[in-house]
Amino acid sequence: MILARKLVLCLALLISLLLLESCAAAIVATTATVASTMHDRRTTATVMDDQEIKLRARATLSNHPEISEHSRIHVTSFNRRVLIFGQAESRQLADQFAHLVSTQPKLKSVYNEVEIRARASNLDISRDAALTSKIKGSLWRISIKGFDPTRVKISTTLGNVYLLGLVTAVEGPAIVAQVRGISGVKKVIGIFEFIER
Repeated sequence: MILARKLVLCLALLISLLLLESCAAAIVATTATVASTMHDRRTTATVMDDQEIKLRARATLSNHPEISEHSRIHVTSFNRRVLIFGQAESRQLADQFAHLVSTQPKLKSVYNEVEIRARASNLDISRDAALTSKIKGSLWRISIKGFDPTRVKISTTLGNVYLLGLVTAVEGPAIVAQVRGISGVKKVIGIFEFIER
């Protein structure tokens, strides 16, 4: 009888700990999201929607091997707008994926910047990652009052640089000019939304 009570007590304690651990994980995840949005001009809800939209779009690509096996398409989302970029073997594949992504809930628009050309190699991807890091560092040299470089989302493929963010009429052109001056940048595509300060 005592053994049975101890067993039940241990089981209850274990379940409580597991529930607390789940709560702790949820608290940590929520805290991380809130912390990352402290300087963001998007609301926390929009940041979470962007994550959800991006994950759904990536899952859509994985679930369509007829597209993924003939392309190297990347997806990012900012302020409920999706940018798809990279390479595909045909315009039909790129447009088909853009259409599939556009059916998502909460999505405002899709920017289809997929190029019809050979896919980027692993070496190209490494170069693009290094270039993105260089661009991020260079944005700290922009001296506009109140400008925060962490508000700019940067994506790069084959030297083409895509810039997303909520920026002012002064910040947008300054960001583009800064990025254009960086060695290795072939083309700059600013997909900004302009706001009043």
